[in-house]
Amino acid sequence: MARFTLPRDLYHGKGALEALKTFTGKKAVICVGGGSMKKFGFLDRAKSYLEEAGMEVKIFEGIEPDPSVETVMKGAAFMSEFGPDWIIAMGGGSPIDAAKAMWIKYEYPECTFEDMCKVFGLPHLRTKAHFCAISSTSGTATEVTAFSIITDYNKGIKFPIADFEITPDVAIVDPDLAETMPQKLVAHTGMDAMTHAVEAYVSTANCDYTDPLAIHAIEMIMKDLVVSYNGDMAARDRMHNAQCLAGMAFSNALLGIVHSMAHKTGAAFADFGAHIIHGAANAMYLPKVIAFNAKDATAKKRYGVIVDYMGICDKTASDDEKVAALIKYLRKMNDDLKIPHCIKNYGADSYPCDQGFVPENVFLERLSEIAKNAIGDACTGSNPRQPTQEEMEKLLKCCYYDTEVDF
Repeated sequence: MARFTLPRDLYHGKGALEALKTFTGKKAVICVGGGSMKKFGFLDRAKSYLEEAGMEVKIFEGIEPDPSVETVMKGAAFMSEFGPDWIIAMGGGSPIDAAKAMWIKYEYPECTFEDMCKVFGLPHLRTKAHFCAISSTSGTATEVTAFSIITDYNKGIKFPIADFEITPDVAIVDPDLAETMPQKLVAHTGMDAMTHAVEAYVSTANCDYTDPLAIHAIEMIMKDLVVSYNGDMAARDRMHNAQCLAGMAFSNALLGIVHSMAHKTGAAFADFGAHIIHGAANAMYLPKVIAFNAKDATAKKRYGVIVDYMGICDKTASDDEKVAALIKYLRKMNDDLKIPHCIKNYGADSYPCDQGFVPENVFLERLSEIAKNAIGDACTGSNPRQPTQEEMEKLLKCCYYDTEVDF
């Protein structure tokens, strides 16, 4: 038996933020990040809509990119003191992910972060509050997913929390918010969405309910991402829908080792000047993982189906030729979006450079531990080809040096 879970309600289209006026409750807390929602007026609008619905509203702000365990605990304490019956998370993936983890701790104060990370092991939520997610970026799709990513900076590791209990009750997908994204964020979140859709389609947990969502998301992203990056706001609006479809797919079909590797490399080199931004990591690793997974016959055939829908290769071509065409296409997208092809060339500002912020000797010193952590990541289990420690280390080296995957 399998399960397919999405939010109870999804409001979409321009002006969808006004759905907050229809909420019923006594108290709401709004969780936001670094200030863009305030700057563009969306935070004030959300607060006024909730107050119009008769609620007392408090704001928890300042959630950092790549939210920390400490921020989660601080937010949960804030909620415990206030006692909201609605948690409204607003912004990019970071405030929504953080608010999901806060929600768990708010409902179950005795729950530790280690308890939260037990895959599909959470107790029933909604004993104190319901959850609404309002996305401002077009990539993570955390507004519709059963996942949250929280960083333990002491360990230098991003941990996924995975459980259908943290699927939001309500998602609001209003493209007005996405139109405020800076260009670099459009690139990174867009390639995150592409990775979600591709990994969901070849995941071992794919099914008839997830496949159409993944394929249509891929078709939309290939049509709209680069033009959205170049300033086309109609394409930007469509990308907001595309990433949400990809999220619906992967939340139920799960992901693969592109995400495992991104989770475990993202904060691993923070002491050398920067994080590897999640969407950029996915973009760099995806072509390499496709080459690795394509050694599995079922995965190779499914990559071929993706290519047939994309129309980037003759349908009579072999599956090997189709896989090569897909890798070539994704690398070209990275070029168009100014995303480097490998860790070695990943600069502190995320743009390509001759020598990135991760020195070769440091990467090699940490390689074994990163590989071990990636294999243990929650996303690895549904990857179509299970890597050994040796294979994961070799794959990570290919992602550092941009060398061919021939194993």
